[in-house]
Amino acid sequence: MSAAGIYGGKRTGVRVVVAGDRGTGKSTLISAVATEAFDRNVPPVLPPTRLPADLYNDLVPITVIDTSSSLENSSKRNEELKRADVVVLTYACDQPMTLSRLSTYWLPELRHLGVKVPVILVGCKLDLQDEQAPMSMEQVMSPIMQQFREIETCIECSAATNNQVPEVFYYAQKAVLHPTTPLFDQERQALQPRCISALRRIFTLCDHDMDGALNDSELNEFQVKCFNAPLQPAEIVGVKRVVHEKLPDGINEIGLTLSGFLFLHALFIEKGRLETTWAVLRKFGYDDDLKLADEFVPVPSKRAPDQSVELTTEAVEFLKGIFRLFDTDNDGALQPHQLEELFATAPESPWSELPFEDAAEITASGNLPLNAFLSEWALMTLIDPKKSMANLIYIGYTGAPASALHVTRRRSVDRKKQKTERNVFHCFVFGPKNAGKTALLNSFIGRSFSKSDTTTTGERFAVNVINQVGGNKKTLVLREIPEDEVKTFFSKKTFLAACDVAVFVHDSSSERSWKRSRELLVEVAKQGEESGYGVPCLLIAAKDDLDPYPMAVRDSLGISQELGIEAPVRVSMKLNTMNDVFNRILSVAEHPHLSIPETETRKNRKKYLQVVNRSLMCVSVGAAAAFVGLAAYRAYSARRNASG
Repeated sequence: MSAAGIYGGKRTGVRVVVAGDRGTGKSTLISAVATEAFDRNVPPVLPPTRLPADLYNDLVPITVIDTSSSLENSSKRNEELKRADVVVLTYACDQPMTLSRLSTYWLPELRHLGVKVPVILVGCKLDLQDEQAPMSMEQVMSPIMQQFREIETCIECSAATNNQVPEVFYYAQKAVLHPTTPLFDQERQALQPRCISALRRIFTLCDHDMDGALNDSELNEFQVKCFNAPLQPAEIVGVKRVVHEKLPDGINEIGLTLSGFLFLHALFIEKGRLETTWAVLRKFGYDDDLKLADEFVPVPSKRAPDQSVELTTEAVEFLKGIFRLFDTDNDGALQPHQLEELFATAPESPWSELPFEDAAEITASGNLPLNAFLSEWALMTLIDPKKSMANLIYIGYTGAPASALHVTRRRSVDRKKQKTERNVFHCFVFGPKNAGKTALLNSFIGRSFSKSDTTTTGERFAVNVINQVGGNKKTLVLREIPEDEVKTFFSKKTFLAACDVAVFVHDSSSERSWKRSRELLVEVAKQGEESGYGVPCLLIAAKDDLDPYPMAVRDSLGISQELGIEAPVRVSMKLNTMNDVFNRILSVAEHPHLSIPETETRKNRKKYLQVVNRSLMCVSVGAAAAFVGLAAYRAYSARRNASG
């Protein structure tokens, strides 16, 4: 591993790449910081230079990479720039043209290369600047920094006089270890939304008595946790005074409010003390993207392809409590603003984009009822357990991760035991275009049929809770498989491993639709047989309100009997005649050993096993008879010997 990198969530080094026009002082600058001396005869390009870890307070070593500005070396330079943690772009204070080249060539070139790291602009040879016509740094740099937001800071230095040379690499390191952009929007002069969310969560965690303010004791505990040193009473008074002067509602009779807590961090940042806010964020587990680092979000990593992850009862009860807490009007559903408030301590709402957006049922007024809320969590846990665990932590779950997530038994074991213990079932929905797949998913989440429903072009999910007889509740996830992507999916051997039941939708009035649906059924049966991940299957004859294609009706019944699966379920989303289809899908999924298509290979294997079992039975009967005969003979011999 190179000097610059991350290990165990902590940065082990910073890689600084220095670039700029020829003659701007790149190599001399590097030599000066490494040797603390000025050398007029440095090589055109220096080898990688490692600065000691104790050069700056963060105790992180810096590797400085010198580059050539010549055209013939551009390929190597570009590769180095792509590997940089931070880029230092140099210009010569006595050569105005080299300053102009920053905005006309170097900064656009970095964007063209896809280099998305902080940039430090450094004016070298400050001692040679024309004192009669000195350039105002702020006046010159302001428009450049407005155009190129990736610029972290600008500084002028002189290697000859050792003026501000160490500061160049201090700012370079600081830009990596304590970057400004994730925390603060320079244009708006305000904290970034993600930074606010993270600090809001930290404030909530520290507000132990949940009274909306940090009292002196809570402030002290926060200070000790983050900085290993308590605040003195006079310091607490000073902090409160500063906040109250600038933001009166930042302090109340109890202590520091959330707005005051956010104000303090904005103040630290504005004064250049970003390391203070970053120290707080990292103590509470945040990475540079202001998300919880991987080591703070442990999830079950060892699981077979046919195992899935579900929420435990403990996690579900926690979520029910959170739901009730934010359902302030007690109407049994969360309004959009209530849901937004619930996720205010997360980097963003996890359900604001696909596949979670519009995946669950909402009320007529656009609110999210409890079952839909829990359904979204079940879906997120099924397809992205890490995201689910992270968001549980963001909204306040403090239990052990092992108490929140449960890895299910393998589906192959379920089939052997002829029962399943799952609470969440994953259904793959196959079918040709215009067969009714999208309408089926819409119906599942309570959306009425509409002729304007557009065909889904990509993968889509719908999830809902199904109430069973006896009061049990199970969650069913419908995953629409686009016809155009079936071949791609089947190229993955384990594709069907995550499937509990596969349904095949066809337009019952269309010959082409039925034939294509039948082909997909055969393909899935074959894929399941070859991969060892055979799944229960069910046919769905959609658009039952239209005149049926006679051959499809007869053929579908015949195919069902031939493959040993249930007869097709006839539905009409238009007439809302659903024939209890979702309970029937769930029933098929709950009996994992049944409704698996009987391919020729599967039938032959079953016949072979039956023959073997019969043979074993004959052998067993014969052995039992021989044993009984031997026992009788021994008894007879014993009686004869006794009479003798």
